[in-house]
Amino acid sequence: EYMDIYEKYPSEKATVQELVDHIDYVVNLIGVDHVGIGTDFDGGGSIEGCDDVSELPNITEELLRRGYSEEDIQKIWGANIMRVFRKVVEIANIVGT
Repeated sequence: EYMDIYEKYPSEKATVQELVDHIDYVVNLIGVDHVGIGTDFDGGGSIEGCDDVSELPNITEELLRRGYSEEDIQKIWGANIMRVFRKVVEIANIVGT
């Protein structure tokens, strides 16, 4: 049932380059310290060149090609969200929840 929507409403997949265009936009808007990638592969890939987890390095390669540093790529791939999680836990411990 869930996948029926793709058959009923077929559309072109976005490309890795288009995904990174969006990352560029948000980085330029609010800074790399506030950007992260969340993946969702339970329903199939919707990005050409990134159909499953084995192709995630294609995103990293495009980020490198565009001049992102290794540090910035680490932030985008998870360091930013881990920083936020640590802060949430710290505050939760202070307020006792």
